[in-house]
Amino acid sequence: MLKLGGAEDAAQLPPRRARAPVPAPAPRPAAPDGSRAAARLSLACLLLLLLTLPARVDTSWWYIGALGARVICDNIPGLVSRQRQLCQRYPDIMRSVGEGAREWIRECQHQFRHHRWNCTTLDRDHTVFGRVMLRSSREAAFVYAISSAGVVHAITRACSQGELSVCSCDPYTRGRHHDQRGDFDWGGCSDNIHYGVRFAKAFVDAKEKRLKDARALMNLHNNRCGRTAVRRFLKLECKCHGVSGSCTLRTCWRALSDFRRTGDYLRRRYDGAVQVTATQDGANFTAARQGYRRATRTDLVYFDNSPDYCVLDKAAGSLGTAGRVCSKTSKGTDGCEIMCCGRGYDTTRVTRVTQCECKFHWCCAVRCKECRNTVDVHTCKAPKKAEWLDQT
Repeated sequence: MLKLGGAEDAAQLPPRRARAPVPAPAPRPAAPDGSRAAARLSLACLLLLLLTLPARVDTSWWYIGALGARVICDNIPGLVSRQRQLCQRYPDIMRSVGEGAREWIRECQHQFRHHRWNCTTLDRDHTVFGRVMLRSSREAAFVYAISSAGVVHAITRACSQGELSVCSCDPYTRGRHHDQRGDFDWGGCSDNIHYGVRFAKAFVDAKEKRLKDARALMNLHNNRCGRTAVRRFLKLECKCHGVSGSCTLRTCWRALSDFRRTGDYLRRRYDGAVQVTATQDGANFTAARQGYRRATRTDLVYFDNSPDYCVLDKAAGSLGTAGRVCSKTSKGTDGCEIMCCGRGYDTTRVTRVTQCECKFHWCCAVRCKECRNTVDVHTCKAPKKAEWLDQT
């Protein structure tokens, strides 16, 4: 830091020159009325443009799934400083995070394949889902939960498979233990769920912990639900030792269940999600309405009601259901009446070619016939033009 001296140093400084007085600027001529009117019109147009521009949608770490093996930390949009630090320090884990992102997006699309909102992603869009995630809806709650679960599942699996240098099998499963069937020895390679949960919490929650608002509180809660869902479905696998497989001795280890079980569980949590509001201090939730049940740690929570997703609505991020395939006979969400929102459907007759009557021929060949099957495919009609314009 530069330090100023005392009176001696000040005396050595050269004396300042007196500044010449600056002449006052000449008064500007008054603008004609036409110029003033034009300026006011330009200002009004600028304000109108700003008001009509769409709000910015924050980018997300979810985009890592679109990068594949080309994970370059400085080029991933939407990372906060803590996430970028973890990315630079653990590049091998980031590849697992990318694989987890692709897996949970596939699972999300499977769970909602028969619904109006079907977890559609946008190509080359850093937000992955677009403006639909701006609303604090059930859908946002599900996406945050399953994305967090996907990271836990991918990292835990990579640890146990020896793909990461910083972790391996679970170091805490040692010694003897017991269950309903009796005593057993811990052995094999238990999946390291502890490391997966710890890293997922540090990476996924980093952005929400920095923001500290009501939406961040909602996201943190749903992130935790996703992490605990993976832990919930750890299963005990055992190998028997003894004469003729008598299982007098057992060696057991903990293993991840298929990610589909986590997806099914979170889908049920989505159906029973609890609408809440943040408390005044912003530290907790309360029921949105009197008489609603309080949310537990395993419940997904949301603030806003969802749009109906029937028609294209850019502001809400809805892509509509025009052209979606529906079932003529189903009474569920995949039925034409619900999927098409009462607009009706078009029917197209198509011929599909499949392999059938397959037979095994010695040696080592399977020969099949080609079967042609004509089926009717029903797709939702587009809304009328006036109705579509009202929503865009």
